[in-house]
Amino acid sequence: TPISFMAPIAVGSVLPDGKIFLFDENDQLQTVTVHSLLAGKKVILFGVPGAFTSACSLQHVPSFIEKADQLKAKGVNEIICYGMNDPYVMKAWGKTFPENKHVKFVSDGSGEYTKLLGLELDLKDKGLGIRTRRFAMLLDNLKVTVANIETGGEFTVSSAEDILKAL
Repeated sequence: TPISFMAPIAVGSVLPDGKIFLFDENDQLQTVTVHSLLAGKKVILFGVPGAFTSACSLQHVPSFIEKADQLKAKGVNEIICYGMNDPYVMKAWGKTFPENKHVKFVSDGSGEYTKLLGLELDLKDKGLGIRTRRFAMLLDNLKVTVANIETGGEFTVSSAEDILKAL
């Protein structure tokens, strides 16, 4: 039987609260709530199906690293890369982008927050299990103002360029 997923979060919605994991500036693993991290800010939250995978590593993350200064110039306070890999994998992956100054890597290793967002992607046929759909959202004080959510494994609407156009 196919797995049923919730409807994805949409423009106008307020981001639900939930726990995610990240390494702080002192390299300590922290559990934080999404609301404590993002409230009161203009934020780009972009999701990836998997750390170290080709489209994510070669296109999606680099697009945000390359455009970070332009995005910040348009009022974006935070740029966050989000995935269901564990926090240690997300940290190691982040270190493979030495030119990165602004993109933070956060983890939803258990997939609980991805489920709250309705952004699960079944990649079991590729050996990856349930993952996060590729997406890019613009949030203003936790409210979704842009929700560019990909279908399947595509990379057509969720790049930094797509978000820049929407700003």
